[in-house]
Amino acid sequence: MTLLDCAGARISGCWSLRGDSSGSGEDSLDRLLPPAGAPRKKSATSLSKTEPPLLRTGKRTIYTAGRPPWYDEHGAQSKEAFVIGLCGGSASGKTTVANKIIEALDVPWVVLLSMDSFYKVLSPEEQVLAAQNDYNFDHPGAFDFELLVATLRKLKQGRSVKIPVYDFTTHRRQKDWKNLYGASVIIFEGIMSFADKELLQLLDMKIFVDTDSDIRLVRRLRRDITERGRDIEGVIKQYNKFVKPAFEQYIEPTMRLADIVVPRGGGNMVAIDLIVQHVHSQLEERELSVRALLASAQQMQQLPQTLSVLESTPQVRGLHTIIRNKETSRDEFIFYSKRLMRLLIEHALTFLPSQPCAVQTPQGHEYEGRRHSGKGITGVSILRAGETMEPALRAVCKDVRIGKILIQTNLDSGEPELHYLRLPKDISEDHVILMDSTVSTGAAAMMAVRVLLDHEVQEDKIMLVSLLMAELGVHSVAYAFPKVKIITTAVDKNLDDCLHVIPGIGDFGDRYFGTDGQEIDWSDEEEQQLSS
Repeated sequence: MTLLDCAGARISGCWSLRGDSSGSGEDSLDRLLPPAGAPRKKSATSLSKTEPPLLRTGKRTIYTAGRPPWYDEHGAQSKEAFVIGLCGGSASGKTTVANKIIEALDVPWVVLLSMDSFYKVLSPEEQVLAAQNDYNFDHPGAFDFELLVATLRKLKQGRSVKIPVYDFTTHRRQKDWKNLYGASVIIFEGIMSFADKELLQLLDMKIFVDTDSDIRLVRRLRRDITERGRDIEGVIKQYNKFVKPAFEQYIEPTMRLADIVVPRGGGNMVAIDLIVQHVHSQLEERELSVRALLASAQQMQQLPQTLSVLESTPQVRGLHTIIRNKETSRDEFIFYSKRLMRLLIEHALTFLPSQPCAVQTPQGHEYEGRRHSGKGITGVSILRAGETMEPALRAVCKDVRIGKILIQTNLDSGEPELHYLRLPKDISEDHVILMDSTVSTGAAAMMAVRVLLDHEVQEDKIMLVSLLMAELGVHSVAYAFPKVKIITTAVDKNLDDCLHVIPGIGDFGDRYFGTDGQEIDWSDEEEQQLSS
């Protein structure tokens, strides 16, 4: 089969990808309609707040792969997410096409964003009309484009966003919104995806899903009756009064704006394969190599002023002697590491903001003291070795909140990759103590700081706390994020050819957990935590 046979002809400046016509590709009307007497769902809502911010497909869970760096050696975001816009009439199969693209892409950190989440909040009068199927949800005015554009722009820039959760049964937004973060590819779908100029400018690829109107009507009947609790008369009334006229007036004319027109939706695998090839080529052009840039960077002559090294007292020096000694047993390594961690955390707390405070002593006298003046403190550990510092933080900070970030090195590229994160709500208002056992090039620490900044934590409220750092790592973090406070117990000057700190401490995680270099599979723990 030639490309012309499977792609069809060029239409109004875009490709119409028709696929192989040998199979039916269309849904049978009997199969699309709900069976007679089938129970209707009482309620249907969007994704719940506990669902992970990454799409699960029928074959795999997307989040298990790592997200490569999306920023340069200066810490600035230099790689925006690739945004695919999917437009088409109601029930044209946009979501099915999106899922097929995601499965065929087989790349990590893909986010599916639906325009349905951005319906406007209805007034009491509009609520009454909606209950009577007399409110036009298929008009551009029904969508909150201002919120939608702002959300998609932030998500494309790599920042964390909150998505409203819309209940199609009650026609209201739910109280709790869901969080989305970390997209390498964003697939945005909706009936009005091409209806706003600002929105169009955010789309890197525009796809129109063209499906026969009879098929769309039958699909809508099935969906609204079985999933949204509607009756057949109301669905048909709404379709004839609003859906069909809106498609002809607002949606179908935007087909000319599409880069690709896909007839038959999810059944057109030829079209999907060509789309996937193009997206892969675009992603390859955006690949970065941050670790290599850091390793080859020229070090500054002096250590930065944002660095604070715990005073090298005889006690601290003695603790380092024990944990650096390769002959130290695992039990002793753990015991003395914990002692050093406690000293380090206590030292780090001295850099938190405080204010004068007077209290009355039991003897009835006034004591002029100080108390923490910030809103809250959150500890974030870089898994897995950073997690060993959590007990020391909990021991000195009552009720401290804890977040976790899993960053691992890709053995093929040598680049750090973000695999998992769970951060407390409203972390943007807190002072954050970012914990890792050792820092060599600073690549993982930079990624973790970038994640916090993407979640709107202020740079000057972040403290990077590590038992041991290499000078290169200190310079890398300080150069990229000059307001981040860097706190450690010691700084070693060199790295070996494998980028290990010299003289160093060995692999802290292996020595602490007794894994002796065995590869740890975090996928089961990720699955448990994300689904909990």
